[in-house]
Amino acid sequence: MPQSFGSAGSLSFTGNLPAAGVSTWQRNKTVGAPRESSSAPLPVTERSCWPVRPTLRNELDTFSVHFYIFFGPNILVPPNRPAVFIINLLPVLDSGGVLNLELKLNTSSVKGENVTVVGCLNHGVPLVSEDNLTVNCETESLAGFLLSVNATANLTRLRIPYPQTGSWYLSLRSLCATEHRYEQCSNVTAEVYLRTYLSPCINDCGSYGQCKLLRTNNYLYAACECKAGWNGWGCTDNTEAFSYGFQLLSTLLLSLSNLMFMPPVAIAIRSHYLLEASVYIFTMFFSTFYHACDQPGIVVFCIMEYDVLQFCDFLGSLMSVWVTVIAMARLQSIIKQVLYLLGAMLLSMALQLDRHGLWNLLGPSLFALGIMAIAWTVRTIRRRHCYPPTWKRWLFYLCPGTLIASSAVALYAFVETEENYFYIHSIWHMLIAGSVGFLLPPRAKTDSKVASLPSRKGCGYQLCVNEQEELGLVDSGSVSINSICTS
Repeated sequence: MPQSFGSAGSLSFTGNLPAAGVSTWQRNKTVGAPRESSSAPLPVTERSCWPVRPTLRNELDTFSVHFYIFFGPNILVPPNRPAVFIINLLPVLDSGGVLNLELKLNTSSVKGENVTVVGCLNHGVPLVSEDNLTVNCETESLAGFLLSVNATANLTRLRIPYPQTGSWYLSLRSLCATEHRYEQCSNVTAEVYLRTYLSPCINDCGSYGQCKLLRTNNYLYAACECKAGWNGWGCTDNTEAFSYGFQLLSTLLLSLSNLMFMPPVAIAIRSHYLLEASVYIFTMFFSTFYHACDQPGIVVFCIMEYDVLQFCDFLGSLMSVWVTVIAMARLQSIIKQVLYLLGAMLLSMALQLDRHGLWNLLGPSLFALGIMAIAWTVRTIRRRHCYPPTWKRWLFYLCPGTLIASSAVALYAFVETEENYFYIHSIWHMLIAGSVGFLLPPRAKTDSKVASLPSRKGCGYQLCVNEQEELGLVDSGSVSINSICTS
């Protein structure tokens, strides 16, 4: 059965590994009875010359190569001599992937005999044994990988990560098992299916990983990036894997936390901020489905391509901050519309350059806050009174909203990690949406209590209320007439 090794990824091995490999890899030295003879297996070149069958190389992609055996892939293994094959791995091009061998016995070819086909994979020189009692794929100077198939277990696989380049020799031999030992078969020719190929990663890293090409010091290699707590060469080690319940909880938490945008949407619509409400709806929708698609495990739901969902989620989050702060600045309608459009175009460009940069969030926020500060300062100087003018607005809206938004940014920038992402990012959703509900300014109201003066015929002047001054922030009982409009 395959064995699993390593913690950075997970490869399944059947057989033994070279002594020069990782120390945790074990070598299966023998198959069958304990050694009863002191005779050691010898390299083929030291004993006799066996015909070596070459393989045909077919390159498909980076670290994706198939080796085809002439007159294969079904191979006849005679009882009196081994069948030897050579696999040539090119330097650099073949050392960054995984060498895969698959050996399958055709049980109908052994005619009911207790036949075992044994294979030894060695680097540099082929290796076979003259000892019928034991099968060993190593000598004092050579070490190899052992494969075996029989009628009971007719399929075996061998996977070697980052193999040594050069010539690899596979020696296949058929042996018949007796009660206590292996003997040379008399007249049974076993038929096996042999498949050999190079792949970037093991089984494409499965359902809980992603195969990536990496480069370090000009060396190119492939490796699995595991998710949901899975580890191993091929993301097959579930020792620390997340349970299904935890995966479902994290998906629901990250997705449903975006429903906190519903109160800001209702407040914006009630205050006639329809453009801002549309941005909040856009953010809530795409953030919900992006996080449902972004999950590492099996609890995943994608309504469109992942890259599109990610871009729309990031753009919506930044635009929500942008339009909220610009709305707080109380600018003229034409200036506000220009800033909205300019912000959307610049934020789209910034996200294409770097979607995960911290300054993609802090940069637009600080710029919008600067615009708001300038607008409030100018209005304060003109009116000679602090803006906004009412202490209730500062105490019950601006201060709590600023505190909540600052806490959200601090969590996002300094606390959020891969381990606590499910919790902290959900809290980020709720805090940023809650701050919008506090910071969004109230509706600009027209005072209906000021009756329009009758217009004079001919030349004259008409007093009118400047609706852009207080914008609903003054008490309803006091109205100042401070503008003169020509009739």
